[in-house]
Amino acid sequence: MNLAARVGAFVVPALPRARVAWLRLILAVFALADATLLTNHVFSHVHVAEFWRPTLLGRLLHVPPPTTLTATLAMTALVAGVALALAPRTRTAAGWCTSLGYLAWILWSMGFGYVAHDHMAIVVAMIVLLTAGRADLDDLTPSRRAGWALRCVQIATVATYCGSAVSKWVRSGTPWAWANGAVTVWAVTRRGSGLGDWLGRFPEFLVVTQWVVLVCEFCAPVALWLRGRWLWFAVGAAMVFHLSTWLTLGIHFLPTVVCWAAFLPLERLGRFVQRPSSRAVEPVETVEAV
Repeated sequence: MNLAARVGAFVVPALPRARVAWLRLILAVFALADATLLTNHVFSHVHVAEFWRPTLLGRLLHVPPPTTLTATLAMTALVAGVALALAPRTRTAAGWCTSLGYLAWILWSMGFGYVAHDHMAIVVAMIVLLTAGRADLDDLTPSRRAGWALRCVQIATVATYCGSAVSKWVRSGTPWAWANGAVTVWAVTRRGSGLGDWLGRFPEFLVVTQWVVLVCEFCAPVALWLRGRWLWFAVGAAMVFHLSTWLTLGIHFLPTVVCWAAFLPLERLGRFVQRPSSRAVEPVETVEAV
């Protein structure tokens, strides 16, 4: 295989359509939970539209400030997205309902003073999954449209960590200036938790963890080339990292966490919903695992 073919296979791999369908379902459920639990301030801000300052994407799309009516329509679209994602033959419509409703909701949420970078990957996912076409939960047909969409989500996920590392570098002057600093000590002092307060007694240990975090963030793109147990190890390490930040600092990064599902063989879940008419044209084992 020549270089161009290798690059093409990496950027646009042939992956099961079912993986897209399962990811759409997972993101639809999370989007509804996010809008009702994490970014639920949109409804309470519709009466102060003069304080809304749209982000660049909001300005490019000419998104107006939220109103009670438009926020209700967006929430209705999120609910409909989950319902349609569970129904056969309507999953393309589910993707559109979830994506449009969630994009509007997040643009409104981020326009009121705080832009959360942990939402970058999921916003990318909501856009690119629309290009993947029809996908059912038990359809194992390899598709490069599905592979391209999933690869974009994967890249956006690891780019979140690289962007965080670069930000630390830029704001501190050098990477080691951040890693050798007292950022985590200050964070556990300010945010506080039982575990965080206890770890704050060991500043040298926290400096070591800062180095580990920084190295792992810079190395996050390596996950794009991992396979098998090494890929599962990388995903598991990311989950452990986010669990530790939640337990010590109360920071969860759930919108990024859920996007790690794009790396996993979600199509294997199809065995629980597989119908006699399933369009599995070849075994899952023969499809490239990315």
